[in-house]
Amino acid sequence: MNVLGIESSCDECAAAVVEDGIWVRSNVVATQIPFHAVYKGVVPEIASRKHTEWIYAVVQEALSQAGLEPPDLDGLAVTAQPGLLGSLLVGLSFAKAFAWAKNIPFIAVDHMLAHLYASQLVDPSVTVRAAPVAYPFLGLLVSGGHSIICRVDDFDSLTVLGTTIDDAVGEAFDKVSNHYGFGYPGGAVIDKLAQTGDPLAFSFPLPKLYKGEHRYDLSYSGLKTAVINQLEQFRQKPASQIRAEDIAASFQKTAVDILLRSLFRAVEDTGLTTTVAGGGVAANSYLRRLLGERQDLRCIFPSPELCGDNGAMIAGLGYRYLIRGERSPLTALACARVKAFKRSYP
Repeated sequence: MNVLGIESSCDECAAAVVEDGIWVRSNVVATQIPFHAVYKGVVPEIASRKHTEWIYAVVQEALSQAGLEPPDLDGLAVTAQPGLLGSLLVGLSFAKAFAWAKNIPFIAVDHMLAHLYASQLVDPSVTVRAAPVAYPFLGLLVSGGHSIICRVDDFDSLTVLGTTIDDAVGEAFDKVSNHYGFGYPGGAVIDKLAQTGDPLAFSFPLPKLYKGEHRYDLSYSGLKTAVINQLEQFRQKPASQIRAEDIAASFQKTAVDILLRSLFRAVEDTGLTTTVAGGGVAANSYLRRLLGERQDLRCIFPSPELCGDNGAMIAGLGYRYLIRGERSPLTALACARVKAFKRSYP
């Protein structure tokens, strides 16, 4: 069963074809980074316009790389939530029209559930597939817009245990990188700088979330403020010895420590020893290394190219709904936010 997946939740215009919910036959991502870099962040108006300009060609390229024509498709999946509303509407509207015109079964899916599904996808060049991940497991969803620790009982059943009360981890990476002129996007730039930096050059504080049921919650506004506005207060070696690489490494260490402190609390409390990561920050080398060092845990990451937004994860997840007989109406709406994915404090 070949499913076309379309993803346009933010600034990546993406389409892919996945066979039987596993095998990635094509995966095309048209990045808008050069158009947003000058503004040091995603500009929603530019993002939606670029999606409008590019989406037809991106879908055509995905079909071409898979060696398929529209009549060969058995289904079409598209992101409907969460994300930038204008960007979502471009992909959703195109997908509806395409599915209606070609008489293809259509399903609208949740972008964050798709990130959790990404680790199950396999390149067709791989001859032996690893054993599927058994439910339940803990999910670690980390991106520019979301930081979520959750219990996952099925591909479409997610219970949020902890989430950010302010900034998401990827957003903090971008803002710190922007302030110090490291470059854009911040996650990849800081990860690279940190490779040769001293992670102990600064001792940044971890958030203290004690009120109410916030044992697994996350906060990055304090860390962001400390790195940008209070750097000298946390310096651990002479100022003359401090380099940009040290700032990057110390910030990255604390950002990841905040994530893992809450994740390991969830491991302890739930008894679940399998963790599946997803989202752009899941490509971070320091996060992957620390989780890989835990011999008592099974930690599963998507391939780096499937950590960011892509159509393959949408197609893979869509397949699971479609084989269950589910369809979305052509009146399906886009939604910018999912209430459960963020919460306030206390």
